[in-house]
Amino acid sequence: MNDRTCAILRLLRESNDYLSGSRLSRELGITRAAVWKQIAVLREEGHRIEATPSRGYRLLSSPDLLDEPSLRSLLPTGCLVGRRLVCAAATSSTNSDAFRLAEEGAPEGTVVLADSQSGGKGRLGRRWESPAGVNLYCSVILRPPLLPHEASQLTFLSAVAVARTIEAVTGLHPGIKWPNDLLLGERKVAGLLNEMSAETDRVGFVILGIGVNINMQAHQFPDGLRHPATSLLLASGTTVSRSVFTVRLFQELAAGYERFLREGFDPVREEWAGRSTAFGREVAVDTGAGILRGPFSGIDRDGALLLQRPDGSLERVLSGDVTVY
Repeated sequence: MNDRTCAILRLLRESNDYLSGSRLSRELGITRAAVWKQIAVLREEGHRIEATPSRGYRLLSSPDLLDEPSLRSLLPTGCLVGRRLVCAAATSSTNSDAFRLAEEGAPEGTVVLADSQSGGKGRLGRRWESPAGVNLYCSVILRPPLLPHEASQLTFLSAVAVARTIEAVTGLHPGIKWPNDLLLGERKVAGLLNEMSAETDRVGFVILGIGVNINMQAHQFPDGLRHPATSLLLASGTTVSRSVFTVRLFQELAAGYERFLREGFDPVREEWAGRSTAFGREVAVDTGAGILRGPFSGIDRDGALLLQRPDGSLERVLSGDVTVY
């Protein structure tokens, strides 16, 4: 899709009435015949556009697509996240695609999205179920001025941005489970997987991988999930526009990242702690080498879990599965 297609869709969405072909032609600096061709492209993508002689064009409805015209028509000009969109009907992994593009020099703010994934993955290589047409699977390229050990801070920024988006779009109030899960009740609704390319003294780029179960139905979840899961549809009882959700997420990520660059990690850590499902509660952490137990006392500047030991000291845990009691 080209910029003209996106611009026409944006103008049609912003209008509460018909837009004449001559007005669209004038605003975009193209011929009326070119306008008609772009309208035809939008119709082929499933947008219902009424054409009435002497009145022009009116958008009746749009499919819930995560394609460039749909997202670009909603995304505010100048938003860092989404400055370049790479949209696919299907891919193996948006993180893998984004990593390759970042290595090739893709600019900060590039986002890779796919309607479905065949090789979606979560933390520790676990499979992330990625059916078509119902969820959000995206990966964002950032190039932060950080030291490698600070890059994990962006995982917590991502979690806060997703939580804010869920609240804004649905009114639901998710909790955050260390290190990278978002829960509604005790059920997982979103997961994060961040990856990094770095040298000894600097980060080259970070990939923020985000998966959100938006309109997934109960029968689409596989049997034998390690942890119970849900979707925004199942939790709210209402279908959620994927394009509206995605654009709001881009805005939350951009605003959070800009604040992070100005003010550092402390505001992110404070908000994350306020949303944590475990803060102050007894937890057990399976580190793979054994089980550690104690009250959850937050995270440090590297994102490590802080576990209070019986003698009052704090133990840093860098990875593991958490059970909250």
